[in-house]
Amino acid sequence: MALAIGERGDFAEFLETLTPQQWDAPSLCQGWAVRDVVAHVISYDELGWWGTMRRFARGRFVLGKANDIGVAECSRSPGELIDLLRTYQRPRGVTAARGGMIALLDGLIHQQDIRRPLGLPRQVPPERVRAALRLSMQAPPIRAFARARGLTLVATDVGWSRGSGPEVRGPGEAVLMAVAGRGHAIDELSGPGVSLLAERVTALPG
Repeated sequence: MALAIGERGDFAEFLETLTPQQWDAPSLCQGWAVRDVVAHVISYDELGWWGTMRRFARGRFVLGKANDIGVAECSRSPGELIDLLRTYQRPRGVTAARGGMIALLDGLIHQQDIRRPLGLPRQVPPERVRAALRLSMQAPPIRAFARARGLTLVATDVGWSRGSGPEVRGPGEAVLMAVAGRGHAIDELSGPGVSLLAERVTALPG
């Protein structure tokens, strides 16, 4: 939870630096601009568990459709979205599950979904990268386990590895983004397992 709170705080500080044009720029999430990604990150916090179930029912229990509903319902101005992110800096509801696992993963991955297309790199705190890599394998919606199956993942900068089989090596942030289905990160990785991971990312994009 402490890592999730820190991640959301850093996310809010970063968003305060963006121009109006950057808020409308495309992200790595297909069909979503920067403002849509931010809306998604906080779109479940004020619902509670029953509200979350109602949203999924409206989306016919398809995650993508439920997320799109959440983005539409949480559409706000940039300033209002930043205020909401600060209000929910400590995650609530479903995003607080597993000690803040969802909030940490969503916040870290989606901040990079924004930063990478904008050309605004970030040095993610190593402890958050390690935790996110470990937790990503336990989060079915991300499908990281399916992409990484039969591969050895090595995050060369944060002292983390897992798995067995052909090796995929690279910075922890790039490994995380790749197993989360972001093909943008594949070129930053090396090793005999990269081609297989790339095939899986193409078949199961994030």
